[in-house]
This record gives sequence, C-alpha cells and structure tokens, in this order.
Amino acid sequence: MKILVIEDERELSRNIVNYLSADDYLCEQAYNFAEAEEKIALYDYDCILLDLNLPGGDGLKILEEIKQRNIDSGIIIISARGSLDDKIAGLKIGADDYLAKPFPLSELSIRIYALMRRRQFSNNNLLKTNGLEIDLLSKTVKMNDIHVVLTKSEYDLLLYLIGNKNRVVSKNAIAEHLSGDMADMLDNHNFVYAHIKNLKSKLTDAGCANCIKTIYATGYQWLD
Repeated sequence: MKILVIEDERELSRNIVNYLSADDYLCEQAYNFAEAEEKIALYDYDCILLDLNLPGGDGLKILEEIKQRNIDSGIIIISARGSLDDKIAGLKIGADDYLAKPFPLSELSIRIYALMRRRQFSNNNLLKTNGLEIDLLSKTVKMNDIHVVLTKSEYDLLLYLIGNKNRVVSKNAIAEHLSGDMADMLDNHNFVYAHIKNLKSKLTDAGCANCIKTIYATGYQWLD
C-alpha cells in the first residue's frame, strides 16, 4: 500500500514514515503546498495524510484539488487545527477521517488500516477470492488451510490486483504502486514481470491457477 505524507514538520513526517514503513507501507513525502500539488498530479496513492497548515498554501485547497481531479485516494487529515469548523470543512470537501495533533502513531496506523479495509475490501478483515483466504491483519495468505509464503512485494502485488479485480492494471501502475516515484528512475519495468511470474507460480503451486490474466501489451487482470 502506498501512502503520501503531506506534512511540513520534518521530524513528525520522518517519524510517521519510519513507523508506517515498519508496517510494510510504502511512503512518500511532501513538505509544502507546491510539492504536494506535484505529487498528486504525477502519482497515485492508496492513502494521503494531509496537514492543513502548509507553507505556500492551505491544505484544504489540496483536498479540493484531489476531489476535482477525481483522484481515488483515501484522505486522512492530520492537523493541529482543532476547531470543529475545520473538521467539518475537511469532511464536507471529501476527507475520509480527521486526526488532531498530537496523536499516537499506533492510532494513525489503525485509522489507515480501517480506511483501506472499508474502501477496498468491504470492511472485512478476512478476504476470500478464488479459494484464497487473506488475513489482512496478520498479512497471511492461505489456500486450503495451507500457508502460501509470499515476499512483501508479492503480497502487495496480490492485494493491488485483487483490489482492482476484473480491471486491467498496467505495468506502469504496478511499478509505481510497488516502488513509488522511484519507478520514474528505472530503465524498464522488468521487475514487474518478475514479481508477476513469481506470484503466479506460487499461486499455481498452491492450487490457485489462472487467477492472473496477462493482457498482451497492456497489463494484468485479476479474475474473480
């Protein structure tokens, strides 16, 4: 899962990234209004953590831009602004949640998890598809009660495909999801093919064959 942290307090931003990275989230950072605008214009994110007090502009303007662009990211406002009016304004524009500073990082992690569970997996902790059982809390995958051992990238790829089931996902989208803005620096996306190949092999060995369809010159599709 890929998260954008829009926060001008660099120490707080670093602490958030370190904590969420330990939970296997892929995090990117923006420290001001201009950087945030650039990031949301160029890249896709599963969740955006948005501070309202940003150098160069108001975070609510960023939120308005996200909604005007029809960007399908979960939005959690993280801000020292504690007034009810600010909270109502953010939620009216389209934020999914609001967390006032200071907050425990463990609570932020739980809010992110709950948001993604609601948005992508119908509020379930246990995801079932094509005979697979995926425990989103323990991050384990089973087929017929036998564990399917996946790397972090393979697990992230599996959830990304399932979250976009029956839709064709491009190699570029997968590359960006797995590696963030580092994808722009890569000469090719051969690592996507390698992860797809390994994931297909492991799922086939477990008895879940033909779940991932290759669409020639386009991308990949999870069939459910």
